[in-house]
Amino acid sequence: MAAMTPPAHALPLLVLLPGMDGTGRLFQRFDAVLGAQADMDSLAIAYPATPLAYPALEAFVRERLPRERPFIVLAESFSGPLGAALRADPPPGMRALILCCSFVRNPRPLLAPLRHLLELVPFGAMPRFALRQALLAPFSTPDLEADLAGALAHVPPGVLRQRLRAVITADATPALARGSLPVLYLRARHDRLVPPATALQILRLAPGAQLVDIDAPHMLLQAAPAAAADAIAAFCASLSAA
Repeated sequence: MAAMTPPAHALPLLVLLPGMDGTGRLFQRFDAVLGAQADMDSLAIAYPATPLAYPALEAFVRERLPRERPFIVLAESFSGPLGAALRADPPPGMRALILCCSFVRNPRPLLAPLRHLLELVPFGAMPRFALRQALLAPFSTPDLEADLAGALAHVPPGVLRQRLRAVITADATPALARGSLPVLYLRARHDRLVPPATALQILRLAPGAQLVDIDAPHMLLQAAPAAAADAIAAFCASLSAA
């Protein structure tokens, strides 16, 4: 009897759902490390540069998920509610969900009353200092700042405004609680946007979820790609063992 040929891809594909920029451009450094260090392939799904609410983005993502290969969804920051929706009604091939510095409900509820003032926020002219402090400090480098500025330059201010409005009104806690797929939460120790307690909420909603703390800012995958790749590889190994 001829020996069976092993599958071309032993590990599942990692589907990357981006943060607020929605471009997928900020995954490039992480993608390179993931392939070299964990021998995993990834697919980034970029969002349209038009104002879409979470339900419309969910439909957009579902149409672009792999159909012939098992995959794990990694939802970064803004994309957490989308990841929760996919876990609640997983498409064929989805094996697990990773939330990176993310949330399923508005992580800053005190800001909810200010949503009517979003039209006054100058998204197209945000100073680099403010972005650096919120997203990258204290791990900022000129290259990371340039990558962030380059990604945001491709997103109209109205789209960023709509996405922030979606975050403020988001509540995907029932969706996450309804799902059953394994969950990994990557928490940045220096995250200035998403409070540490958000991870504890995820663990309550998804019993058995794993939590990994990484020395990084909110832009964890960009500032600490090697540590993130290690955590994801270990998570995949635990899935295989189970």
